[in-house]
Amino acid sequence: MSKKTLSEVCNLSLIDSKAEDLLVLDVENISSFADKIIVATATSNRHALSVSEKLVDCLKENKFNILGVEGEIDSGWILVDCGDIVINIMRKEQREFYDLEGLWGENTLITQKNK
Repeated sequence: MSKKTLSEVCNLSLIDSKAEDLLVLDVENISSFADKIIVATATSNRHALSVSEKLVDCLKENKFNILGVEGEIDSGWILVDCGDIVINIMRKEQREFYDLEGLWGENTLITQKNK
C-alpha cells in the first residue's frame, strides 16, 4: 500500500470531520512560507477545535511533522502549519471577513469541494 501524501491526509481528515467548503490554493510560486494553503469551514468554534484536533492526530499517525497550531477556541479560526501546507479551519464569519481566497487570487485555486 502506498504512503498517503500530506495533502491527501489533510483532505481526508477534513472531509471525515465534516468540514465544509474545502478549498486548496497553490501558492508555491508566490509564497515563501508554504506550497499550498487549505481553507475549510467549521460550523462552530467547538467544531473548528474538533476538526483541528482530529487533523493533528491524523498527521501524527501518518508521521507528518506539525510546525505549529495557532488559534483559540473562541477566535473562530485555527491554523495548522505543516510547513509545505498550511491548513486554515475557520467559521463562516471569519472566512468571509478575511477572504483568503480573494487575498491569494483565483489563479491559485486547485480544488474546491463543497460540503
